[in-house]
Amino acid sequence: MTDAVQRLSASLADRYVIERELGAGGMATVYLAHDVRHDRKVALKVLRPELAAILGGERFLKEIRLTANLQHPHILPLHDSGEAEGIVYYVMPYVEGESLRDRLTREKQLPVEDAVRIAREVAGALDYAHRHGVVHRDIKPENILLHDGQALVADFGIALAVSTVGAGTRMTETGMSLGTPHYMAPEQAMGEREITPKADVYALGCVLYEMLTAEPPFTGATAQAIIARVMTEEPRSLTLQRKTIPPYVEAAVERALAKLPADRFASAAQFADALGDMTAVPRTVARPPDPSASLARPARLARLAPWLLTGAACGLALWGWFRPRPVPPAEPVARFSLQLPQNASLGTASGSIIAMSPDGSRIVYVGVGTAGNQLFLRGLDQLEPVPLAGTQGAFSPFFSPDGQWIAFFANGKLSKLPLTGGPALTVATVGGVGGSWSSGDTIAFSSDSGLMTVPAAGGTPRVLLRSDSGRQEAYMYPEYLPDGHALLFYVRGSEDHLAALDLRTHAVKRFDQAGFNPHYVSSGHVVLATRTGTLIAVPFDPKRLEVTGSAVPVAEAVVIGGSGAAKLGISRDGDMAYQVGQAGVSELVLVDRSGAVRPLPAEPQTYIAPRLSPDGRLIAVQINEANTANSDIWIYDIRQKTRTRLTFDQSGARPIWTPDGRRIAYSRGPAGSADLAWIPADGSGPAESLLVAPDDQWTGAFTPDGRTMVFRAGAGGATKRSLHYLPLEGARRPQPVLENQFDNHSPSLSPDARWVAYVSDESVRPEVYVRPFPGPGGRWQVSLEGGSEPRWSPTGGEIFYRSGNKMMAAAVQTRPTFAVQERRLLFEATYSALTIHTNFDVTRDGRSFLMVRPNRETQGFVVVLNWFRDLRQGARAAGPAGTR
Repeated sequence: MTDAVQRLSASLADRYVIERELGAGGMATVYLAHDVRHDRKVALKVLRPELAAILGGERFLKEIRLTANLQHPHILPLHDSGEAEGIVYYVMPYVEGESLRDRLTREKQLPVEDAVRIAREVAGALDYAHRHGVVHRDIKPENILLHDGQALVADFGIALAVSTVGAGTRMTETGMSLGTPHYMAPEQAMGEREITPKADVYALGCVLYEMLTAEPPFTGATAQAIIARVMTEEPRSLTLQRKTIPPYVEAAVERALAKLPADRFASAAQFADALGDMTAVPRTVARPPDPSASLARPARLARLAPWLLTGAACGLALWGWFRPRPVPPAEPVARFSLQLPQNASLGTASGSIIAMSPDGSRIVYVGVGTAGNQLFLRGLDQLEPVPLAGTQGAFSPFFSPDGQWIAFFANGKLSKLPLTGGPALTVATVGGVGGSWSSGDTIAFSSDSGLMTVPAAGGTPRVLLRSDSGRQEAYMYPEYLPDGHALLFYVRGSEDHLAALDLRTHAVKRFDQAGFNPHYVSSGHVVLATRTGTLIAVPFDPKRLEVTGSAVPVAEAVVIGGSGAAKLGISRDGDMAYQVGQAGVSELVLVDRSGAVRPLPAEPQTYIAPRLSPDGRLIAVQINEANTANSDIWIYDIRQKTRTRLTFDQSGARPIWTPDGRRIAYSRGPAGSADLAWIPADGSGPAESLLVAPDDQWTGAFTPDGRTMVFRAGAGGATKRSLHYLPLEGARRPQPVLENQFDNHSPSLSPDARWVAYVSDESVRPEVYVRPFPGPGGRWQVSLEGGSEPRWSPTGGEIFYRSGNKMMAAAVQTRPTFAVQERRLLFEATYSALTIHTNFDVTRDGRSFLMVRPNRETQGFVVVLNWFRDLRQGARAAGPAGTR
């Protein structure tokens, strides 16, 4: 450390502790320092003394502070600046990662997708700065940092501050210059006094060119040689050097590198848009004319006349071949149903259970597999779906922009699976729903915190827009617009309405348009769902983020989930696959061990988690209110065929009876933070709280004496689900049964309360296990091919469980120790399942099962093709696509 920096360190000791040098550039030396006041690492940059002498510290600091207000996700902000001991310094965040230069040094050429994404992120930062009157003037790989794969532009305004204080003409005395020759626009290289944002566009074009080809467009032995080539030559074609570069990317880079500023993009935003515009084609580059050409033109024409005639004839032939053809009529609208295979069923999951590939050729949906919910892939040209391995427990699937990957949430993680083959990869350990994958290779999704984003390659999620608890609003189901500059989403509150988040300015725009679960289609419409199950198309301008017309109906009777998700998959051009019917409508049935069904005369409803009373006469069951997240506990009298509402707080779920039949315990409160309560079964008194805790609490089972209840705690994700028991006498302090790094749930007690059966994902796939209750002791695996929803038989000699659509019975011994003696299939059929709770009960004689049978009408899809073709031209006048 030099004497000057030691003096600076001593002077700033109460604010920054300088640790070591990180590197030196043309204008400053960078040190790693510790910010004492905020307990964080920072990059402290010390201006070179000779430069500080020319600039004047006070004037430089005054100018650089103008950039402190630049707040953008892809701009490295300015924390602090000042002068001490005659040394000028400024402070920025310390970024753990590498610069783009570091990555280029290591990899030479980047994958096309990565290069384009980084360029678009930098363009977004530049566009934001330009609109605030700041031109960077020194865009180069060294000034682009990569943090978790995301681009951060550093040193914004440093070159501006240098030029503003009038030092540019004297910097040659120190051997320094503004800008870097390899990335310098022609007007900048010529020393123009006024440098516009188009110089940054040119520099970014050079950076992207280097990312794609391993070197800038112009190189040379000296700065003068490079500048000479910048002024007189055209860059080599990108596609001639690398055939995998798309023509539209070459077209965008070519225009960004135009010699004249007037021929470049008007803004960095236009450059970013062009990098995502697959319809663009390269322009013909005008090469500099040869001065000697006019001297030899007459003789040359005479020699070339025969070839010109031949060329003209060929040109006419080519024109005949390539001349514009009449536009064929639009393809007719096609509607058809896709039913599931026999004994197959759709899964019960949060968010949408259907995704359609961007090109409309394939559907991925959540179905019931051998271990509960998993994903299935079905091409529209295929007769049978294909299960996707490694997707157990999946929900809310969505495609990558190229249709080669499917992303989904499962077991507290966001994962992605290559559809060309290979294992599922973890993107982030996070809970969420409603994802969208941008062309810039980032994923946005909604969570309890609000709207979040994470690189599709993996990384740490960050909050884009935090939900407003003060206004009791949640921000749900984001959808990237085509250019990646904005997200559509819906605001769930007292009313559902459409909104948009501009990712460049972070401004939120709310629209006076009711609906939820938005999807943008290329006809220029946003498809929204309504609570009545109708889909509507709203004309929308994605550039100006404006609703431009009135909504038209698209489809009817679409199943809507309680979380505000239409059970809908939609392609880029608006081809659709959706589930028809009323969400979750089902019936209660009794099924004997052979699979014979006896329906109970109860009105079809959204039945969940039915439980028989100890005497077998009554059924306690959760009933969800249609198209909402509201639910309550009801009592159904089997003999009288009557139904009585027991709770009225619209948040009652998962009822269980006390052994004496006098009370019903249940989970009360919103999903993710429900508590435990109980209430007299005859409705003679109010509900009483049993346990209030931060995590989600779900009921399990009572011990035979009714003094203890086993339950499941935790909402999944980072807070793994665990098993506990609650003494109901005394202080009611919960005690652990099983806490580890795995997801453990669905507890069921043996009749003698010596054993607890439960589900765990400790072997990756959920399986049924048994261990001593309340412990300690070992554990035994009961299921072999995936298992869920365990229930003990009344005699204690069997454990019933589900394996996909199969009802299995495991004969067990419990004394002197536990052992599985036999496993056998009882029947296989489609009944509603719950991933982390038991959705059936066993009669007292152990010979029948009380189950929930879904409405068969909802066990398939309606597919609609080409409906938006006419709407693109504003010609759609027919009825909704789902009219039947």
